[in-house]
Amino acid sequence: MRFQSFLVLAVVGLCASLSGQAQTPPANPLDAVPEAMPFDVPYGAPISLDQALSAIAAAIAEAKKHHWKLNVAVVDSGANLVAFQRMDGAQLASIAVSQHKARAAASFRRETRVFEDNIQLKQNYYTLTIDGVVASRGGIPLVEGGKLIGAIGCSGGTGSQDEVACKAGAATIK
Repeated sequence: MRFQSFLVLAVVGLCASLSGQAQTPPANPLDAVPEAMPFDVPYGAPISLDQALSAIAAAIAEAKKHHWKLNVAVVDSGANLVAFQRMDGAQLASIAVSQHKARAAASFRRETRVFEDNIQLKQNYYTLTIDGVVASRGGIPLVEGGKLIGAIGCSGGTGSQDEVACKAGAATIK
């Protein structure tokens, strides 16, 4: 008797789905067309070595306050490495990651947290197919006078630790 009840419910459900009462799929948020182009920060002159070293020093000072061991990289507006420092004991694999975060932040003119949020919160997995993306916070553009002059990337801690140190470094740029 139970099986017959189940079978009847299954047939009724199948008939309802074939009756032309198809459900309308939810709107795709990726179909939205914004009026202004997002992250449209113009490129400026490349960051100077002195500015890059100041940003790194601030990021490292913040990391030291918390006993974090980080790698910190600064790239110019063309995503070319300008300066890098590895704190004593910082994870070796994070050398490349810090540089990748800085390059991605400069190339895409946005914080790498945007990519992390796209995947973790919005489930926009297509983000993973874009060359040069790193979906981990800790890459921040360096903007001076409304123009992108470079970016800073930190790695070696958790993403949130990397981000805190990077923000301290980015704050040195006026």
